[in-house]
Amino acid sequence: MPRILLFGKTGQVGWELQRSLVPLGRVIAPDRTQTDLTNADSIRQAIRDAAPDIIVNAAGYTAVDKAESEPDLAMQINAVAPEVMAEEAKRLNALLVHYSTDYVFDGTKGTPYVEADAPNPLNAYGESKLEGEWAIAATGCAHLILRASWIYSSRGTNFVLTVLKLAREREELAVVDDQIGSPSWARALAQTSAELLGKVRRTKEETGIYHLSASGYTSRYDFAKKIVEIARELSGEKEGWATVRPIKNAEYPLPAKRPLNAATSKEKIKRVFGIEMPVWTEQLYSYLHESAAVQSNSRRAAI
Repeated sequence: MPRILLFGKTGQVGWELQRSLVPLGRVIAPDRTQTDLTNADSIRQAIRDAAPDIIVNAAGYTAVDKAESEPDLAMQINAVAPEVMAEEAKRLNALLVHYSTDYVFDGTKGTPYVEADAPNPLNAYGESKLEGEWAIAATGCAHLILRASWIYSSRGTNFVLTVLKLAREREELAVVDDQIGSPSWARALAQTSAELLGKVRRTKEETGIYHLSASGYTSRYDFAKKIVEIARELSGEKEGWATVRPIKNAEYPLPAKRPLNAATSKEKIKRVFGIEMPVWTEQLYSYLHESAAVQSNSRRAAI
């Protein structure tokens, strides 16, 4: 049975991967107290102790705005740490699976980005993730770099949780309508990743970068509208929800610039491995339906 070493088990994707990877092999998942991703020796020791056949790196510095004031830390976790993992994967002849981002692009392309398009990140976070991609490829290890997009779950901080909270606290939400991407549920991403690993033959032709996110694209504004629409439907409470109003990206300045067009083509991963994630609206409904059920059960248990 393959040994799978998972980094980042407490993150949105990593949390789901712990369960999704179990059918594929023995999953070893150290936490932050066991492995320091800012320390190369700590990373190497974790890998050498585990002697894995597959290394899955779902860890990362993901605070996009904060990275502008902490670029060195972002680079350490998003670029240097993956390089160390790749070097160890090369030594062990192991496969490295690493999650990257559509923020490696500048968003100026008029159509969805393909893997061969030249990256040009607009912010420190994107720069650190791109450096990680380059560092992994430079080692020559067998690798799959999966560029994800607009991830959400019930953990941490993300767009869906923020919209759900503010939609019940405010009368109106102003959301940008000129940022385009593919909202992806962490569980769907983890399940599709497991499906991918079940098909990998580790040939030279398979190694490389793949875009992996929900099918379809939408704007932040339409995404927020759909969140509120589904949540209202599932709750049965028609009143007390904010109205969502469109604004332009320029009207909502943030420390880190975002690409306006973060849409990516998933044709390559579909062609090579025959897999694709569900449409973003289906993923969102499944996520919100499950969340509503959990909340309902919790309320009943408290009675």
